[in-house]
Amino acid sequence: MDDEIGLISDGDGLAVIGNPAAVERFIVSEGLSSRDLGLHRLRTALGNTAAVAQAGSEIAADSGRWVKLTKDSARLVDKYGLRESSKTGLRTGVLKGHEGRVKGFVEFAKGPRSFRASPKLLAGAAAIMAQLAMQQAMDEIVDYLATIDEKVDDVLRAQKDAVLAGMIGVDLVIEEAMAVREQVGRVSEVTWSKVQSTSTTIAGTQAYALGQLEALGEKVERKSKIGDLAKASREAESKAREWLAVLARCFQLQDAIAVLELDRVLDSAPDELDGHRLGLRVARQNRLELISRSTERLMARITAAAGTANTKVLLHPTASRDVVRSSNRVEDLVVDLHARLGIERDRQSLEAREWVEAAAQVRDKVLETGTEGVDAALRLGNETLDRARSAAGKLSSGIAERALRLRGDDEEG
Repeated sequence: MDDEIGLISDGDGLAVIGNPAAVERFIVSEGLSSRDLGLHRLRTALGNTAAVAQAGSEIAADSGRWVKLTKDSARLVDKYGLRESSKTGLRTGVLKGHEGRVKGFVEFAKGPRSFRASPKLLAGAAAIMAQLAMQQAMDEIVDYLATIDEKVDDVLRAQKDAVLAGMIGVDLVIEEAMAVREQVGRVSEVTWSKVQSTSTTIAGTQAYALGQLEALGEKVERKSKIGDLAKASREAESKAREWLAVLARCFQLQDAIAVLELDRVLDSAPDELDGHRLGLRVARQNRLELISRSTERLMARITAAAGTANTKVLLHPTASRDVVRSSNRVEDLVVDLHARLGIERDRQSLEAREWVEAAAQVRDKVLETGTEGVDAALRLGNETLDRARSAAGKLSSGIAERALRLRGDDEEG
């Protein structure tokens, strides 16, 4: 049985469970970056019945690795024909190799041998997978905030609104709870009592940040004069950076609460774990859709403003340039946030209207504008094209580097 490997997919990640050597061979053969699944937590959390204890003893010698599902790793779910459960939403399968080889697995079953014996263990493994996916997203948000060089605490302290002021205290409470969880390995009733009411404050702050982004877009939309439009666009770029940072931090804290909540349910009501995990998944998706709609509206408005500026590039080359650059910078911030949160969107950065195209339509005004405007418009067109071409490469490179760091940390450990 040492060559048997169990695979579990929940749509966000892939768990690989089995003999440590076989698991490692599988990870290496597929070229995957992974982190420890932490199966040892299930032996203590669910070891209350004879059946669970027996199954738990089987996984005692097993290794579990977790792989974030990307376009490359997601192909494994179809490659190995994992079967989906309509009840749990999980896709599971067992691969049995020959003579210790990982490649060439041919036999499939409904799940790893340990988990077939205990649905509680399968539910527990799925909960841990959900936690790892959210912790991965939390790490991505940390990188996002570092990328935009924004200190959320400073933004919050600069605000006089009571809704935002409360976020500082909530942040400290949740970070303390996560630190205790990391040290103790579980979430006690005392720890949970400190954080269970913080979600209301976070939701209020999220709604406030979304409202501020909406107001920025509306302000830009109302401007018609190119000078006013350029000023409003520069302000939108500056303020959007702050409010997107607050929004990212809210989402990070909401994921942290969900991680703590799953631990608490695992410890106190394991029979409800599967349903709770699915409920949190739906709630998280709803938050993502809300953020997606709001930020898409902001981009639509500021992109429309850039389009208006492009039509006036002949007479106002400098102001037009400012509007388009602000538009692209806001779009960079939003697209990066979407990528960190797993929101898929095709980025089509606005190409500034080149001088030649504009001059062809109003030839009689070329001499009045002068060569300085020509150079400004052409530079702007080239810059925006370069930004569009490099955005996807930079993002994928950053994610790849982070995956390699995670794998290196695990191997070093």
